[in-house]
Amino acid sequence: MNSVLAPSARTWMHRANPVCKLVYVVLLFFVGLFTHRIDFMFYQAALFTLLLFWLSGYALWKVLLIVLSFGLLFVSSSSTMILFGKGDTTWWEWGLISISEESFYRGLHIGFKSVAFAAEGLLFVMTTSSVALFYALMQKAKLPPKFAYSFMASIRLLPMVWEEYQIRRNALSIRGMRRLKGPFGWLSAIRLYAVPLLSQSIRRAHRIAVAMEAKAFDLKGRRTYYYPSVFSRFDVLIALIIIAAVALAAVLSSRFPLFDISDIRYLANS
Repeated sequence: MNSVLAPSARTWMHRANPVCKLVYVVLLFFVGLFTHRIDFMFYQAALFTLLLFWLSGYALWKVLLIVLSFGLLFVSSSSTMILFGKGDTTWWEWGLISISEESFYRGLHIGFKSVAFAAEGLLFVMTTSSVALFYALMQKAKLPPKFAYSFMASIRLLPMVWEEYQIRRNALSIRGMRRLKGPFGWLSAIRLYAVPLLSQSIRRAHRIAVAMEAKAFDLKGRRTYYYPSVFSRFDVLIALIIIAAVALAAVLSSRFPLFDISDIRYLANS
């Protein structure tokens, strides 16, 4: 793996089983989805962003660069509701834009949800390799090997497709082929690139399919694995950390509310 993309340390999150981590992230998604208290959602976003710094295993400056992008995510996800949402208490209106008290707080709620989901998802992605995930799905979740290995093979093929694209582009450049501008340029580019790349991908996929069939990946018998996927105490530790983070967010939202809105869906009646 590229040293820039590789973590600098292995944390508890790296050592936990990928299937357990996937279950935890899905449960956290539903917790955030059915959270209608804006303070609770704010503290969830803040605490899981802090967990991203602690458990990701990446250098501080790398995580900080990612977290800075959360600002753009927050603005893009909340601005639509803030500017065009409906409400009874209008603060400012100009043309189609109407900012009301209800739309403002609901927009903030959506923004906090987006940040929380992003932090939780990145915590899973940054601490789980694709190979370990598919091996865990095969061994613990009983995913058929032919599907798991097909996904892993497709991931491995992506760099090859990009390399073939670069070779094709360099070859056309040496031959003096210049790309036209406008719609005709896009059509000519599709004609020059799509057919060769597609034919090479079909040949490679056929060779992989034949090799997998020869290795009996289409059978449902018991298989052995070079990388065993096991459960460990780290699965319990990560579960306790996540439960503690959600519980702490609930306590902080009750003791130190920033907005003091019990249910964002009934803001007009609160």
